[in-house]
Amino acid sequence: MTEHCDMALLVQADFDGELDAAQAASLAAHREACPICRSTYLELQQLRERVRSEVTDHRPSTALRDRIIRQIAAAAPPAEAGVSVARPARVRAWPWRAAASFVAGAALAASVTLMVIPAGQGPILAEQVVASHIRSLEPGNQPGVISTDRHTVKPWFDGKLDYAPPVKNLADKGFPLLSGRLDYLDGRPVAALAYARAKHPINLFLWPDHGPDAAPSVSERDGYTVIHWRRDGLALWVVSDVETSELESFVRLWNASP
Repeated sequence: MTEHCDMALLVQADFDGELDAAQAASLAAHREACPICRSTYLELQQLRERVRSEVTDHRPSTALRDRIIRQIAAAAPPAEAGVSVARPARVRAWPWRAAASFVAGAALAASVTLMVIPAGQGPILAEQVVASHIRSLEPGNQPGVISTDRHTVKPWFDGKLDYAPPVKNLADKGFPLLSGRLDYLDGRPVAALAYARAKHPINLFLWPDHGPDAAPSVSERDGYTVIHWRRDGLALWVVSDVETSELESFVRLWNASP
């Protein structure tokens, strides 16, 4: 008889980032003890890497690229009389990348029955970060440990993650630590630290990333400022509705704090 686990049905949703933080954390704990779900998750990871390599390596023909550009141009709404519509410079660079994804995906679909979108990166991950920030602001949606003492918050993560997140309290700099909790981003459970600036909540998400250090990069999503950077083997994402200069100050102070 083939082994079966009802929780395995949630693994795909978990992998696609469709579960909330509590569900994802619960499933991650279950997966550690369940060989069926662990195997399913591993297969999804392997398939994602295969898709990623196929898409990266493929380049469509010039004829296909030109046809897509013509179709985009034909679908654009006509400009009003006397109005000149400027096209962004990046429009002509985008179609071949989209075509590459489409062609590689079509080719791969012939050999697999499941297509997995790679874990969120760049803009997609920024959207996940903002969504997690907004979700944390909902009443009753702040599970974890509530404390301004980093010596209380840091030990709370022991045994809940496969790494020890650094916890810093910047209260003397105007950014007090409020709490710590588990969240779920980039296909894995991550540490989330809540800070504040006056009445503005700030969420800092961090998890291991052994790429080279990268300077902070600022973007905006849905009225929120998002800054991400890599430092000392960690990926760090911070989000808030404070002024951009205030959040940049938080990042500088956090990086400088022991």
